Amino acid sequence: MIKILLFAQLAEQAGAQSIDIDEEKTTTDEIRQFLKETYNLQGTDRAMIAVNEVYRRGNSEVESGDTVAFIPPVSGG
Repeated sequence: MIKILLFAQLAEQAGAQSIDIDEEKTTTDEIRQFLKETYNLQGTDRAMIAVNEVYRRGNSEVESGDTVAFIPPVSGG
């Protein structure tokens, strides 16, 4: 199982702060596509991605037991 954490407007749009998916192995791009198709979260394209609290760029492998966080850009003062 892979835990997906959503923050700010992504969590509001999905109606949940975390989602569990029953996958043994996948990629961050595949998770992003799953979120777009299942929860209509188009904002994931601009979000920073962290796997097990380490920021990743590009497509990264994810395995069962990992936690993937999607953190959208934040503005304000």
